[in-house]
Amino acid sequence: MSLLEIKHLSVTFNSRENTKFQAVKDINLKLEQGEILGIVGESGSGKSVTALSVLGLLPYPKAEHTANSSIIFENQELIGLNDKKFQTIRGNKIAFIFQEPMSSLNPLHKIGKQISESLKLHQNLSNDEIKKRTLELLEAVKIPNPEEKMNAYPFELSGGQRQRVMIAMAIANNPQILIADEPTTALDVTIQEQIIDLLMELKQKLGMAIIFISHNLRLVHKIADNIAVMYQGKIVEYGTSEQIFNNPHHNYTKKLISSNSLLNLQDKINTNVILKAENISVTFPLKKNIWGRVIKELKAVDNISLNLNQGETLGIVGESGSGKTTLAMSIVNLIKHSGEIYIKNNEIFNEVNYFTKDLQFVFQDPYNSLNPRMNISQIIGEGLTVHYPQLDKSESLERIKQIVREVELDESILNKYPHEFSGGQRQRIALARALVLNPKIVILDEPTSALDVTVQAQVIMLLKQLQRKYGLSYIFISHDMNAVRAMSHQILVMKDGKVIESGSTENIFNNPQHTYTKQLIRASIL
Repeated sequence: MSLLEIKHLSVTFNSRENTKFQAVKDINLKLEQGEILGIVGESGSGKSVTALSVLGLLPYPKAEHTANSSIIFENQELIGLNDKKFQTIRGNKIAFIFQEPMSSLNPLHKIGKQISESLKLHQNLSNDEIKKRTLELLEAVKIPNPEEKMNAYPFELSGGQRQRVMIAMAIANNPQILIADEPTTALDVTIQEQIIDLLMELKQKLGMAIIFISHNLRLVHKIADNIAVMYQGKIVEYGTSEQIFNNPHHNYTKKLISSNSLLNLQDKINTNVILKAENISVTFPLKKNIWGRVIKELKAVDNISLNLNQGETLGIVGESGSGKTTLAMSIVNLIKHSGEIYIKNNEIFNEVNYFTKDLQFVFQDPYNSLNPRMNISQIIGEGLTVHYPQLDKSESLERIKQIVREVELDESILNKYPHEFSGGQRQRIALARALVLNPKIVILDEPTSALDVTVQAQVIMLLKQLQRKYGLSYIFISHDMNAVRAMSHQILVMKDGKVIESGSTENIFNNPQHTYTKQLIRASIL
């Protein structure tokens, strides 16, 4: 008999307007002892809803199941199980790693305390034994300086370390099943690789089964024994990892695979330098003495120079903390820096308004960079009132409508607000806001990092189309080497604030020289 069996699972959500939305439709899955089952699909496909159903974590009674929905674990029906009985299962026999550790960890409690809570609930241990076990768990997930990190708060840890803490909490009671919901999303590729290797190692040591949820089919293919592909609430394809990846049958599965294999088909560029940065450095003070003098500082960007040609994309890659975004923000004068920057052969000092029309910035998180109190028309048109004051309302509206069509959105969105759109749509809106000013250069900071692979492919193709049409120059910042390869003509590899390698995309990928570059490329080939 299977360790976990899901039969005819359906989930419907009821809204305040008495409308119903069926998020999961007649799902059938089995999980065997020691198996890794991958569940793959884009946002809204029903992956997480299926996983949350296993532990009864849906917002009941707003969520409801059909009468024939069934989830069997250890001969026990989990659908409709009361909270008291579920408490013996959650975090004990079945553990869950949530997608965003910063949202799942309590910001007011130290790491050690949060790990120990599960031990106190499910095991009869003394305080000394709990402390010892907590330290063992942090060591097991390879947290550096575990004794020190026990007394740290979540905000004091990196994204990868927070995810390791979540894994430590999940394995605290040696669960039979571990459900990992997008555990590597938004992590650097090198950190992703470490997290995957860690899960595989723990699986071997503890003998647990894993349900691994992701929108990245290539990533799931690396670790899963079997894969279920979900689309619009249904399982559209199921089979072994090799069957799914090497011989896909459903069109959606084929689309997922092709989205992970973006080709680097670049147009030829001219040699007209449109942006030049020389000896850019950015230093942040870390500690001052009682007289206010800096006695310890961090050099976030260390003496970097670069050239960007007209119609060219310069990719800047590196893991979090390498200085990529700091360099970009110094180029647009959003942070204080030393060095010289030239645009169209004119030296830029601090006259920000002089160049911002020609040089635009698209931020990493479009949801946080779009004003929630302004509708889309106001957001896109805000820059026009500053840089094109001669336009009347009808002319501004026509330009806004034109750029909305350019980014492949419908004019009907103009009176809506940011929260009404998907991540991919918000990224297009942020792009429209930058392009409405007819810039020469657009800096794109991680524009695809939080998007599904299918949406990533759409955004990259859109950026290429716009580049060809308008002769745009891009600085494309990412930790995703596949996206950078698809977009870039030239690449800078950054680590610890320095450029450690640079060259054409072809040379960087086919003949990398630096060990760190080789590591980034290897980690991206999942």
